[in-house]
Amino acid sequence: MQIGIVSDTHGHSRFAQSAAYMLETFSVEHVLHCGDIGSTGVVEIFSKWPTHYVYGNTDDSRTVLEEEIKACGGKYYGQVADIELAGRRIGMTHGDDPALLMRMIRSEEYDLVCSGHTHQVNVRQVGHTLVINPGALFRAVRHTIAIVDLMTMHHEIIEV
Repeated sequence: MQIGIVSDTHGHSRFAQSAAYMLETFSVEHVLHCGDIGSTGVVEIFSKWPTHYVYGNTDDSRTVLEEEIKACGGKYYGQVADIELAGRRIGMTHGDDPALLMRMIRSEEYDLVCSGHTHQVNVRQVGHTLVINPGALFRAVRHTIAIVDLMTMHHEIIEV
């Protein structure tokens, strides 16, 4: 099963739409959004897939976003998501709380931990945990997403 990981759309539909096109190209089955969603329009763009969301530090209208996410068939977790897909345990948080992010990474409970916030790609392996920050779809030199094959844990960063 392939999943797409996106972050930091900040309500900008143009880059979210480009990301959605790439996600379709890779035939992803689920999308994870690591926060700073920014608008209900972004939620609608990712409604083509079962999409999992956490909020980011600039997501001020959380109630409105949560209602739209539910209306579009997505799942809203708040600050931290604990997801199981294809037998893999995935943790997700925005990343604006570095101590929380490090606890998740070091817990050894997750096969994959995803975060955003920095607007910079960061991929590393910590023990058996793959850690991915896919970069950002707004306010970044390169607008990027991540694709992960949950069976093999093969991953790529894709510029949109």
